[in-house]
Amino acid sequence: MVKFAHLSDCHLGSWRQGELQDLNFKSFQVAVRNCVEEKVDFVLISGDLFDSAYPPIEILKESFAEFKKLHDAKIPVYLIAGSHDFSASGKTFLDVLEKAGFCKNVEDWEMQEDGRRKLKPTFHGDIAIYGYPGRKSGMEVEDLSSVYFESMHQFTIFMIHTTIKDVVGTIPMESVEKEKLPLANYYAMGHIHQIFDVQESNCRFVYPGPIFPNNFQELSDLQCGSFHMVEVNGPDIKTRSIKIPLKEVVTVNIVIDNGLTATQEIISELDKLNLRDKIVLLKLRGTLVQGKTGDIRFNEIEEFVLKKGVSVFLRNISALKLQELEFEMESFPTDNPQNIEKRIMDEYSKKNPADFNKYLSQLMMALSLEKNEDEKSIVYEDRLLSELKNILELEGIL
Repeated sequence: MVKFAHLSDCHLGSWRQGELQDLNFKSFQVAVRNCVEEKVDFVLISGDLFDSAYPPIEILKESFAEFKKLHDAKIPVYLIAGSHDFSASGKTFLDVLEKAGFCKNVEDWEMQEDGRRKLKPTFHGDIAIYGYPGRKSGMEVEDLSSVYFESMHQFTIFMIHTTIKDVVGTIPMESVEKEKLPLANYYAMGHIHQIFDVQESNCRFVYPGPIFPNNFQELSDLQCGSFHMVEVNGPDIKTRSIKIPLKEVVTVNIVIDNGLTATQEIISELDKLNLRDKIVLLKLRGTLVQGKTGDIRFNEIEEFVLKKGVSVFLRNISALKLQELEFEMESFPTDNPQNIEKRIMDEYSKKNPADFNKYLSQLMMALSLEKNEDEKSIVYEDRLLSELKNILELEGIL
């Protein structure tokens, strides 16, 4: 029996928030520790080990330390580049890892006269491991239609970083029909950030999911990272998906319709929850009939949740919309622009009452000032700015 671990889409160094970048790396550390403890025969990483071809030096130092643990445990690592750590120049830090003796990049192929790509295997005992890298913008999809293996083996693994049609459904994106891939026993796939594990005849197709979610929506959907543990006994393949739940993720969905009162409404809802040491995802949705998104005091909300002991706080307002104002203008087909502007401003002021509305008419007039002939841009800008300051009673402030 042979046991190996299948990791993908580690994206080390991807998150800008320090706390999430740390969690991302800790997930990778957990996977490495698990591989050592379970004494796997080898590890596969099917693309996007790093989030870029040239990751930050601190990420590299920490990554080398983890690979050394596998090296010291005599566990070889076989990998390919993904769409993120791929470089058109062919030079990436995966080469540095390989030259240090910590891994083996199994991408190896020759272009044939007929335009096909003959892939060469890397052997682990009797197991043949082939690999083809991911590329930017799904450009590997066309390449994969021309790859082939020269010979058959007792057990074959094909490592690819691409999208197969089975996982995209009706989404219009470049993808590969898995039936058109060269025949292999185990397809170690990466690129799609979800768990997909399908057995068809003697072939196993597996996306193990990312080591850690890579954005707001993935945190909400996946909750945590994962990888696969695989046992091969003759023709039999057994797989286990191993989750890495480092922190509990809480998604808070709140519907709001008033930007002026939203801050207290949000704080009130968050106050009902136990948020200590959790990743909190605030998702706002709805249509604002009063106020605007700028009226929501997110700094105040963030200060509140930090006092409640959250580990990480993220917000998403993509589903929050402003009400579209509808004006009945068909009864004034020949009205002049000034009267139309006045009716629009009057209607807006009724639906969005504020002291600032008294300036609207004057501001519209000021902003219609035209640049005089031969007037220098800086003079025109100063004239316009002076007019705006007078209207807004800001003299001496700006």
